[in-house]
Amino acid sequence: MWLFIAFLAVPLIEIGLFIQIGGLIGLWPTLLIVVLTAIAGTALVRGQGLLALDRLKRSMSELSDPSRPLADGAMILFAGALLLTPGFFTDACGFALLIPAVRARVFRLLKDKVKVASFEMGSRPEPGPRAPRDTVIDGEFQELGEGRAPTHPSGWTRH
Repeated sequence: MWLFIAFLAVPLIEIGLFIQIGGLIGLWPTLLIVVLTAIAGTALVRGQGLLALDRLKRSMSELSDPSRPLADGAMILFAGALLLTPGFFTDACGFALLIPAVRARVFRLLKDKVKVASFEMGSRPEPGPRAPRDTVIDGEFQELGEGRAPTHPSGWTRH
């Protein structure tokens, strides 16, 4: 229901703002502002996105909880989509999401509503029986001299 209201309200707000601002400053300055905010927003999103990606990499390498850097990255991506959408309301929301304090507040609000069922880092072990780590496998090998090829290629040697 909230999504339907948002899809209905946002275009109406944008149309109203375009009419009001266009009436105050004229058509061409209004369009110029929309284009300039898209360009400035793209540059800001790129810089913020690279910082968020760096924080995500750091949290993964330190094996710490990556939920905050992931949420920051998602909000920055959403801010970029809002800034590329023509309009004053969407630009204001997009620029607001680029402010770290606003993202932190949104994260705290959403964190209470979202429940993570499980979280794992690293790869999952293959199902089925596994050999113990202390098992020693004994084998025999024979080195071939230079220029000699094996009599039956096994796939384990270079030819």
